[in-house]
Amino acid sequence: MSVESLLQTLPTEQRLALAYAPVASRDALLALLALDARLASVVRTGHEPILIQMRLAWWRERLAGLATATTPAEPLLQLAAASWADPRALIPLVDGWEALAGEDTAEAANAISQGRACAFAALTPPGFRDEAARAAHGWALADLATRLPDSVERSTAIECAARQDWRRPALPRSLRPLAVLFALARRRHDGRPLLSGIGAFFAAMRVGLFGI
Repeated sequence: MSVESLLQTLPTEQRLALAYAPVASRDALLALLALDARLASVVRTGHEPILIQMRLAWWRERLAGLATATTPAEPLLQLAAASWADPRALIPLVDGWEALAGEDTAEAANAISQGRACAFAALTPPGFRDEAARAAHGWALADLATRLPDSVERSTAIECAARQDWRRPALPRSLRPLAVLFALARRRHDGRPLLSGIGAFFAAMRVGLFGI
């Protein structure tokens, strides 16, 4: 699976957002989003909680071992190893998706959002990390509200999103894709697709090009 193939595993709005990524941060952001999509697929297609946990544990162990292990055959892990200074910073994504196998939907929505927030913050210069985490948390909840298959889970994500701080975040140029995703989530966090309507495309283009 090539980098282009990994890109095709992402939702349309994430592929659009990545189009505005600087070259220096593009692969790391792609690794983050592609891993997130892969973990979501593990949880969504799994039927037995114990099997889901075993598959997630495999990803957790491989990420933890990337610093010392030989280059893995899995293309996504290869990309993470090549683009992240410490791929262990992606492990919170695994922890977040694992929470969805539990019973508490509110806890799961917040855990997944927190995992995404931690991963984005790990790519961010120190002075911007709080803003990056806030932006990622808000986008994550709005995104979950459109993708979780269970109606109770979707409603919980919508309720959590409604309580978020939706002020425009101050983000570095390296996180322009996150700024795009946040802008889309800010416009619409009620369970409808983030990239629907001509206004959403114009909003994504404006933020992608100018950051505002």
